[in-house]
Amino acid sequence: MNQSMPKPARSNLQQRVLSGIVLIVLALALTFAGGIWYRLLAAAISGAVLYEWLAMTSATQPASNRWVAVGFLAILLILLVTGQPASFLLPVLVGAVLVVLAHASRVEASYWTMAGLAYAGLLGIALASLRGDDSAGLQATLFLFAVVWATDILAYFTGRSIGGPKLAPAISPGKTWSGAVGGTIAAVLAGLGVAYGFSSPLGWVAFAGLTLVLSVVSQAGDLFESWIKRRFGVKDSSNLIPGHGGVMDRVDGLATAAFILFALGALLAGPDHPAAAFFGN
Repeated sequence: MNQSMPKPARSNLQQRVLSGIVLIVLALALTFAGGIWYRLLAAAISGAVLYEWLAMTSATQPASNRWVAVGFLAILLILLVTGQPASFLLPVLVGAVLVVLAHASRVEASYWTMAGLAYAGLLGIALASLRGDDSAGLQATLFLFAVVWATDILAYFTGRSIGGPKLAPAISPGKTWSGAVGGTIAAVLAGLGVAYGFSSPLGWVAFAGLTLVLSVVSQAGDLFESWIKRRFGVKDSSNLIPGHGGVMDRVDGLATAAFILFALGALLAGPDHPAAAFFGN
């Protein structure tokens, strides 16, 4: 009697590639859809990030402190999904962070929960505000994704192919200088490639400089999350994404790049239309 042979399990790289393709397609579809669909994506990412942050740091936090942060983020994300502008959401987030800080001081807890609320909340606001509801927001978001994804993908494969000196062995032993340089070069090319044809008040030199900065801070964000995981003795932020770990493991670089792009855009064009500083003119 013939017996079917068991199918070999997918390698981590295969899982990583398949999951990455699904995530990219989903992100792009919701980005092009815009409106409430993209705001739901931003809210989902923000909520997942706080969930994973609290899971990693829970040993240092009383439950009451965590629930206060979850409640405030829920309120913030409801406001975000309904389309409230960043000029309104940012003060709400600041107030929520201050309340969580005061509560942490009262119960003699550490400030990790407060930091997680600030990180997750600002990420949701930055992503939603950058996208907005116009073509400039679509272009800015595609530009952001291109820079971060090119950095992440090419840094991974360049580092595996070339190897060499470690970038930060005490924090993330797998990262190399060759990967960092390869990812940065790829990011500049990808960012300029996506920006080509988009109308913009910036010149190509300024765009190249912006792309370089975003690529560097993206990698810094990756190292920051690696430091947090090492600090709390965890390998992945969660197991939500096959081959990738958790949501934080996938958006750590995106978060810091989005923070910087949003901050620069807010300074130049206001927090409610930050994309206008880079595209649309």
